[in-house]
Amino acid sequence: MIEALLYRPGPRHQRFYRVEITLNLFAEASVVIEWGLAGGTPCRRVTCHSDLRAASTAADRYRKRALNRGYARAG
Repeated sequence: MIEALLYRPGPRHQRFYRVEITLNLFAEASVVIEWGLAGGTPCRRVTCHSDLRAASTAADRYRKRALNRGYARAG
């Protein structure tokens, strides 16, 4: 649905951080967070929220936290 993809260059490996808001089968909004080395197997966390506003607030919090850790928007 809505996605933010961030990258952080490193000396040997580029890292990525992806935050996505999706709707699930139970009429809830989920926030999917994936992170890891580009080209590798990502780690994943999914949190469920009662409405889209709560999911959007949580996703924005995760995105800002990643930006503070040195990640930058792709492109």
